Amino acid sequence: MPSQPNILLMMSDQHSGQVLGCAGDPVVRTPNLDALAERGTMFESCHCAAPLCVPSRMTMLTGRHCSEIGVWSNNCHLASDIPTFCHALGIAGYETVLCGRMHFVGPDQRHGFQSRIMGDVSGQTHPGGPVPNMPRPLLGATGQSYNAVAVAGPGRTAYQAYDEAVLATATEWMQARADSDDDRPFLLTAGFVLPHCPFVAREDLYEYYYERVEMPEIPDGYLDDLHPAMKAWREARGIEGLTDEQIRRARAGYYGMVEHFDEIVGGMLRALRDTGLAEDTVVIYVSDHGESAGKNGLWWKSQFYDHAVGVPMIVAGPGIPQGRRSEVVSLLDVAPTLTELAGAPGLPLPSGQSLLPLMRDELSAPWRDEAFSEMISFGALYPYQGRMIRRGPWKLIHYEGCEEPMLFNLDEDPDEFEDRAGDPSCGDARDYLEDRVLEGWDPDAALRTLRHRRRRRDVLVEWRRAWADAPEDPNYWRAPDEANVIGW
Repeated sequence: MPSQPNILLMMSDQHSGQVLGCAGDPVVRTPNLDALAERGTMFESCHCAAPLCVPSRMTMLTGRHCSEIGVWSNNCHLASDIPTFCHALGIAGYETVLCGRMHFVGPDQRHGFQSRIMGDVSGQTHPGGPVPNMPRPLLGATGQSYNAVAVAGPGRTAYQAYDEAVLATATEWMQARADSDDDRPFLLTAGFVLPHCPFVAREDLYEYYYERVEMPEIPDGYLDDLHPAMKAWREARGIEGLTDEQIRRARAGYYGMVEHFDEIVGGMLRALRDTGLAEDTVVIYVSDHGESAGKNGLWWKSQFYDHAVGVPMIVAGPGIPQGRRSEVVSLLDVAPTLTELAGAPGLPLPSGQSLLPLMRDELSAPWRDEAFSEMISFGALYPYQGRMIRRGPWKLIHYEGCEEPMLFNLDEDPDEFEDRAGDPSCGDARDYLEDRVLEGWDPDAALRTLRHRRRRRDVLVEWRRAWADAPEDPNYWRAPDEANVIGW
C-alpha cells in the first residue's frame, strides 16, 4: 500500500445492507458492488450511529455520537468548530474534494473539504427553504409518509438525474487530476442520493423487479403484537392500510433504484481504472442508513431493525485484505480508519476505532464488537425517543417512556420477529445491555436543545421565505427540466 493512498469514498442514501447480491439477497442485481466486495473486505454487521440522514452523516464525518456533537435530527447543523476527517486529511497534505450530496445543514457547506465540485440535491443554506428539484407529483413522496409508498412505479426523477450528474462530474475531475502534475494524495468523496425514496425506478428495471421481487414475510398475528413504540411508529406514518399491490410496486421501485445505483458505481470504478488512478486508490462504499421496504411491517428508517440501521460497508484497494468480517462495526469507525490510512492526526475524543487492524488481524486487544445508534426528535412522527446497542449477536432497543425494551438475538432470529425482552433465560443479557444503553443517555436535555434551536430556525425560515429574489446558490444543484418527469 502507498504510504498515503488516494481515497475514493462513495456514499449512497438509504441503501439497506441486506439488499446486495454479496449480502445474500437472491433477487437484486448488484454486480459492481459484488465485485468490489470480492476484491476487498466486506463488513457484514455495520451500523449507522443514527438511522436518519443528517445525524448519520455528521457522526460519520466526526467519528462521534449524536449526543457528543449535538446533531440529532435533519434540522441540526454541525458546528464549524467540530473537526471532521477532512480537516485531519488536509493537515496530512491531502486534497479533499466533495462531489455531490453530504446533506450539510447550515451556512457551512464544506466542513473541511477543500473544494466542492458539485452541490447538493436539495435544501438550502438556511433550513426551511424550498426544495427546488422535486417535481410536483412527487412532493411528499420523499419523506416517511403513506404517499412515499403509494406513488411508487416506473419513471424518472431528479434523484436519478442527480446521481448521473455526480458520476459525470466526478469522472471529469478524475481525468483532469490524472492529467495534472499535482502529486498530492486525494480524498474524493462522491455523495449520491439513490436509492432514497420516492420508489420510482427506470421503467426497464421496475418491470424486471415487479415480476421477481419477494414480498416481505410477516408471521400471522405479528403486527398485533408489535412493541408499543413500533405500533405508534406505523400509526404516525399512516401505513397500516397499504395493500399488497402497493407494497409490491414500492419494493420493485426500490430494487430498481438499487440496481440503477450499482450501474453508477460501475461507472465510478471504470473512471478510476481508465484514468490510471485505481492502482493507488483505496475505495470505500457506505450508505447513511438503510431502508425497511416493508420488512417487519415498516418502511424507510428512523427505527432500529437491521434493515434500517444496518448499512453496507466495503473497503477495497492496495493493501486491503480480501474477505468478510462478521464483527460488529459502525460508521463511527470510518473517520479513525481514514485518518490512520492517510497517516493523518487522529481526531479528538473519537468514539469509533480504526478498522485497519481488524481487517489485517493485527489487533492488540479484542475488538469491541459493539455499536450504538440513537434517534432523538420531536413531532408526530417521533412519539418515542430511542437508543440501540448491538453487542455480538444481541441487540437491545430502549424507547423512552416504554416499560419494556426490545431484545433480539440476531444469530438465532435474523429477521427480528421474536422479541425476547420478557424471556427469563435472557435476563443476564438484558440487564447488561440495558445498563450499557442508558450510559450517558439524556433525551430530555437533547429535546430541550432541539426546541431552542427550532425557535431560532423559525426566524431563519421566515427570513428565507421573505427573500424572494435570492440568487442561485452554487452549493445546490438545479435539476434540468427533463429530470422532473414521472409517469406510469
